Amino acid sequence: MIDSDNRHNGNPASPPSEKCGEALLSSAYFAPIQWYQKLNRYDTCLIEQHDHFVKQTYRNRCVIAAANGPQPLTVPVERFEGLKCPMKDVRISDHANWRHQHWNALQSAYGESPFFAYYEDDIRPFFERKWTFLYDFNWEITLKVCELIDIMPCMRRTDGYVTAVSDGTDDFREVIRPKHPGADPDFAPARYYQVYQQKFGFLSNLSILDLLFNEGNESVLYL
Repeated sequence: MIDSDNRHNGNPASPPSEKCGEALLSSAYFAPIQWYQKLNRYDTCLIEQHDHFVKQTYRNRCVIAAANGPQPLTVPVERFEGLKCPMKDVRISDHANWRHQHWNALQSAYGESPFFAYYEDDIRPFFERKWTFLYDFNWEITLKVCELIDIMPCMRRTDGYVTAVSDGTDDFREVIRPKHPGADPDFAPARYYQVYQQKFGFLSNLSILDLLFNEGNESVLYL
């Protein structure tokens, strides 16, 4: 767990940012830039683990910029009994050798990016080791990405499903979604270098991997 007592203070590579209250976020697989913006800007971030798993969300999907345009990468999950399953109980499936496919897709999309080779050894293990639960997998990814982009948020798991959001807590669980994003006046994506921008134009709010592989240690400045 990343604790507030261990935050960086005065690191010249990380400009001071104004922290504000508490954010409530859904778990996410190599989450979009908007999601990491919240980790960087809020005093505390609660990562929901008791909500119901929803298909076609960032819980098990990220979007990268590939040679043919935006490409979603989806982690397959095992079937569960009933219509609903808490996120913390969702199990990862080994269907269709997805780890190999995702890693190949990243190599193809970002092999020529400025910082892919620099971070390759940090990211590859997530496609070699097997995790049982999707939530735990996403949590470990988040810890590593925070380390790589040099942010140390106060981040903790929810103890139960949060139904009533208290004053000072901003709920982004239904805001940061791939198909039906909600209103977020605090997020206005700025342009940065992308490998295929001359072909497709700038693609906003992709997976944090897109920012990391293209901007490297300056990713924190973007956030």
